[in-house]
Amino acid sequence: MSIPSVEKLEFGNEEKRTVALKRAADLKNRINDYLEEKDEIRTGFDMQEMLSSNRERQIALFNTSEENWQDWRWQMANRVNDVFTLARLLGFNEEQCAHIRRVGMSYRWAISPYYASLMDGTCEHDPIRMQSVPSIDEMDSTGYIDPMAEEFTSPAPCVTRRYPDRLIINVTNQCAMYCRHCQRRRNIGEVDQHQSHQSLMAALEYIRENKEIRDVLITGGDALLLSDRKLDWLLGELDKIKHVEIKRLGTRTIVTLPQRITPELCTVLKKHPPIYINTQFNHPREITPDSKQACDRLVEAGVVLGNQAVLLKGINNDPHVMKKLNQELLKIRVKPYYIFQAKAVKGTSHFIASMDEGIAVMEKLRGYTSGLAVPTYVINAPNGYGKTPVMPPYILAQGGGKVKMRTWENRVLDYHYLPEGE
Repeated sequence: MSIPSVEKLEFGNEEKRTVALKRAADLKNRINDYLEEKDEIRTGFDMQEMLSSNRERQIALFNTSEENWQDWRWQMANRVNDVFTLARLLGFNEEQCAHIRRVGMSYRWAISPYYASLMDGTCEHDPIRMQSVPSIDEMDSTGYIDPMAEEFTSPAPCVTRRYPDRLIINVTNQCAMYCRHCQRRRNIGEVDQHQSHQSLMAALEYIRENKEIRDVLITGGDALLLSDRKLDWLLGELDKIKHVEIKRLGTRTIVTLPQRITPELCTVLKKHPPIYINTQFNHPREITPDSKQACDRLVEAGVVLGNQAVLLKGINNDPHVMKKLNQELLKIRVKPYYIFQAKAVKGTSHFIASMDEGIAVMEKLRGYTSGLAVPTYVINAPNGYGKTPVMPPYILAQGGGKVKMRTWENRVLDYHYLPEGE
């Protein structure tokens, strides 16, 4: 149903209403495919019976208490990082265990008990399992150790700088769970290690000396695995630098270890506005009552939340899954910010979806859901040259004050953005 052009709107109210109703019916038809599937794309809220059962089984397996389960330090101390425990949790056979041992000789792995409790152990292609449990596919030798050439964009200890007015401080190699698609797996090593105080002081001095730096991202590893005291000190030091306008924290603990978001941590963060936190939800299954509670606490502390999903083959390279993810994120007050094209990191090629799939995802977001639920799809240019946005071609031609444009519905129209001459 086409809407009459602006020059032809001399209709009565009844005729206008008829046009509007036909248009509304057409719009509804455009999302019928999603409406038919969305209830089958389950969130963590939809799977509470399984999650509760998994948690109870793990509490018994670890011979611990609910109180310990809710303590992030207990979760960290009891990360699953041995094949025997993982096999008991998921019922792996000897061949599967042998594959994990082999991968573990090259790439470190660890899974928080909480994140392990989100897995459906009966499903080989479970999106939680795929992100956390080593796969023999990781032994593929293609790809690069450092695809973004971070080691060549580090002008000071633990600093990465790829843009004119902002930089990263890498404060730790520690994570609650080592994602199998991690872009910095080269930094994980065999031992958890925070940056030394001396290195952090050198990074702060570099920021002080470069007054164009107005935005500092603290990441790692995972920024929130620093102690509350260390975070308070580091944020306080950045507050003292007048040209630093905002602080950002990169963390996946909201997803993998929501117990870390304690009232005490939120008290620290509330002292240092403005703070932005970007996290990484990759599938609706990761959105649970626990992760919602973590987000609620952060929002109440004045933190602004965003999400940086990674487009992952077999996990979220489906327009309906990504739409459901982004809509559910808005419900817990997390703004979808980026969708990253997965980088060509060595041992992760099995996760890399095609860019055609990424563009297809964007085609089914723009116009099909609210703009708040439409992140920017980006690729990271090689050798540390930064993020480049990718989007479907909506402008087909331009010149003379007009463009030939394609709308989200694939209507091709001429649009005069400058008034036409007489």
